[in-house]
Amino acid sequence: MSDEPHPPAPGRPGGPAELGLTPAHPRLAADCGSCFALCCVAPGFATSADFPISKPPGTPCRHLSARLDCSVHDELRPRGFRGCAVFDCFGAGQQVSQVTFAGRDWRTHPADAARMFDTFTVMRTLHESLHHLGEARARLGEAHARLADADRAGLLAELDATTAVTVTLTGADADTLLAADLPAHRRAVHGLLTRASALLRAGLIGAPRSRTLGVDLVGARLAGADLRGAELAGRLLIEADLRGAELRGADLRGADLRGADLRGADLRGALFVVQAQLDAARGDATTTAPAPLTRPVHWAAPPTPAPPAPAPPIPATPTSATPAATPAATGKPAMRAGRRRGRAGRSGSGSGSSSSLS
Repeated sequence: MSDEPHPPAPGRPGGPAELGLTPAHPRLAADCGSCFALCCVAPGFATSADFPISKPPGTPCRHLSARLDCSVHDELRPRGFRGCAVFDCFGAGQQVSQVTFAGRDWRTHPADAARMFDTFTVMRTLHESLHHLGEARARLGEAHARLADADRAGLLAELDATTAVTVTLTGADADTLLAADLPAHRRAVHGLLTRASALLRAGLIGAPRSRTLGVDLVGARLAGADLRGAELAGRLLIEADLRGAELRGADLRGADLRGADLRGADLRGALFVVQAQLDAARGDATTTAPAPLTRPVHWAAPPTPAPPAPAPPIPATPTSATPAATPAATGKPAMRAGRRRGRAGRSGSGSGSSSSLS
């Protein structure tokens, strides 16, 4: 990557078009080629189940190459760097690198390094907010037929106002970003998302009556549970058994899904789920991910049922049996074998389906 400053990204944020941001918007997706590897330098971490080593904040990772890419990127999970494998900056990296600092590299401009790393942390929070605000607005727009116009219109106006303020702030200079009252911003966004979630879940047809679930659900046995429209924001669901669970329309904002078993779970329409949550969980080809998120590549496919055993060959010339007792004459042995094969086939296919995960 060249050390020469890059031109700012086309169109600094803040225009009216930016109010159309949705979770699938390119601005909210990481573009590592336009970033100065900020996620490999700015954050710190300690040795844990997610990291095999410790690294202080602002220190380049030992695996960061001179080309500003990860030298072990294809081996992160086997090497124990699960935290790196699931990290998502929501596009904050390229925004800080190419817009806030106008293409100045922290290596060639070391005086900017500390401010750049601190700004990255602020920008990631703002971009994550835009991700959720955009989803809330889109969901409310889709649900107009079943929501009261007054409630919906008022909330949409507040979402638009907060989105506009947030977008404008992402285009500010580093000093303005670092001076921003981030806790106040978080509180404002949290309040709007909580209201949007309650409105959307209240209108979910077929959802069971609300049930109270504690915050600490580490290792909880929730296989096959009907959690449609459940309030699960901020819940600790580490290693929870959610096989075959119904999670349609559930609010999973900020829920910790590390190691959670989502095989066969239905997350269609789940609220405020981000790709990093799915990447941190376990699942398979029977797990239904909420659009526009994708099924992580490390999720294993369900086992393929073994083919039924072939029927025993029919002797050409029976020796001890009379012609009337042979399979060709009566068909009875073949029918019994067929029923046995049928049971084996259903058992095999059921083992990989959501219907058997209870």
